[in-house]
Amino acid sequence: MRWLTVMAVLCLALLAGCAVGPNYHPPQANTPTSWTSPLAGGETNGPADLAAWWRNFNDTNLDSFMTMAVQSNFTLRIAEARVREARAERDVAAGGLWPSIGSSAAYSRNRFGQNAFPPLPPGTALDYNLYNTGFDAAWEIDIFGGARRAVEAANAEMGAAEYGQRDVLVSLLAEVARNYIGARSYQQRLAITRDNIRVQQEILDLTSNRYQNGLSSDLDVQQATALLTATEAQVPSLETGFDESVRHLAVLLGRPPGALLDALSVEQPIPLTPPAVPVGLPSDLLQRRPDVQRAERELAAATARIGVAKADLFPKFSLTGIAGLQSISANNWFDYASRYWSAGPTVQWELFEAGRIRANVRVQNARQEQALDEYQQTVLTALEDTENALTAYAREQVRRESLTQSVQANQQALDLSTQLYKSGLADFLHVLDSERSLYAAQDALVQSDQAVSLNLVQLYKALGGGWEKDSGLATTSLETSNR
Repeated sequence: MRWLTVMAVLCLALLAGCAVGPNYHPPQANTPTSWTSPLAGGETNGPADLAAWWRNFNDTNLDSFMTMAVQSNFTLRIAEARVREARAERDVAAGGLWPSIGSSAAYSRNRFGQNAFPPLPPGTALDYNLYNTGFDAAWEIDIFGGARRAVEAANAEMGAAEYGQRDVLVSLLAEVARNYIGARSYQQRLAITRDNIRVQQEILDLTSNRYQNGLSSDLDVQQATALLTATEAQVPSLETGFDESVRHLAVLLGRPPGALLDALSVEQPIPLTPPAVPVGLPSDLLQRRPDVQRAERELAAATARIGVAKADLFPKFSLTGIAGLQSISANNWFDYASRYWSAGPTVQWELFEAGRIRANVRVQNARQEQALDEYQQTVLTALEDTENALTAYAREQVRRESLTQSVQANQQALDLSTQLYKSGLADFLHVLDSERSLYAAQDALVQSDQAVSLNLVQLYKALGGGWEKDSGLATTSLETSNR
């Protein structure tokens, strides 16, 4: 058996020092040193604290909804199951590095044929029992590193699945915030619409009274009626938008669509944005964005699979052995004389495969090139998302400031035109135009408030916020899947 020991030691030495390539090296992404978008909306280049970005809105309802979504969202649960699947597949691949050992036991009732060749000795019993038990072992020695590359690929795929789960988490948190902000925005627009309906009803009552007293024409009454009914027509569509946002929010939380309608029926303002938003530097995206890290892990897996394919070009060395006990009688089945064994090395080399193996190597090379291009594209997309979010967030705040001034001016114009109309010093058309302008400006301002908050949510998402390890909430589902 000494030669088996020598061969095993030699194989282990080869195993430690030989592995088909290529070796993986993380790609170098060209990221700018600073953002091209002007940081004019309160953003700073300070270190970004994005682990629980939604808390910056200071809305307790939003905080609780985030917790519920992380715990109950079904899309996130699917992503968690994919992580568990990838971990199990990694264990399957790692099992190929170790010997396989099996055992068996069997009993059979047998009979020799009377006309067997060569003829049986006279007096030989034709019927007999056969008892057999044994162990078998086989170990394919990974001399050229194909199995190790398979484990490397499985490890990378497991990492890609984990980052994929985190990408789902980032998108989920942003979607919850969007729908919650959308619901509050519809509530604000409904409140403004109802206030305008009340004011327009008062104007209609005024024009009707003046008409009855002969101080104005029926035209004023009809124009006031037309404005009132047009404003009233906005209510059903706004109510529909509110209901749809709340229903989708409930589904994101893993609950029936109508579960949150009562809870959100009480009017509350749109969540306010913080005065300052640290966004870090462009190079930070490579570590924060889970989709970028997932693309990098997929590239690592594709690189390792090239080595798996190349290993098929070389011979495979194995050590096999069997040992057991065999007897035709149960009485001496476990005697020392019933033992049998066999052990030895085997070599298998596919000498002719009609180019199949080399074609598979080319396939894996092409897939690795695709993975590299996808990684580079993902980096560019991440930079684009962030630049667009920075620009939109800053410029919408400028627009909101202008709309705020517009609402104030239109309110003063309406008050003045109404007083002049009551005094008979102005035409009703001025009142009508002032009311229309005020309602349009108020509605636009609410939508701008919504846009500012939504743009900030998009910025947080573009920065990859919501899954960092220092956030106890965001990592709850990850820790659960690790158990």
